Amino acid sequence: MLEWGSHIDAAGWQYVALFVLAALPWLDVFLVVPLGIAWGLSPITVGIIGFIGNLLTVIALCIFSRQFAAWRERRRAAKGKERGSLSKREERAKKLWERYGLPVLALLAPAAVGTDIAAAIALVLGSSPKRVFGWMAVSLALWSTVMAVGAVYGFGYMKWI
Repeated sequence: MLEWGSHIDAAGWQYVALFVLAALPWLDVFLVVPLGIAWGLSPITVGIIGFIGNLLTVIALCIFSRQFAAWRERRRAAKGKERGSLSKREERAKKLWERYGLPVLALLAPAAVGTDIAAAIALVLGSSPKRVFGWMAVSLALWSTVMAVGAVYGFGYMKWI
């Protein structure tokens, strides 16, 4: 992948390729940002493009979360379960999830499972799309910055050795 990106003629096309890679599911800032910096692109621009590309997937998931929830409710109704019925255990788990789960999942998502998968999990567990979007945006901004700084200093250290 490194060789493919370095053979693209214009730097503008490298940024476009980087944006497309960042928008693809399962390719998070942990891969895209260091890859762009390894191509010799501006670390600040690479961090911003990685952030926006990854956030695009989260936005799409948040927008279509209502359609998914409606499909899920139709499926539950077909199985004979009441709409929105939760056991006491499920209610308690949902309250704990809403209070503590989303921030921790969002901050660990790029390193653990990926932001798109984590956003889908949070939406399925009942978090509001606004909260999912907000926490994932904070997480992506933080990790994009960390990866850009880490890649710049890491690649600089490798050249120094």
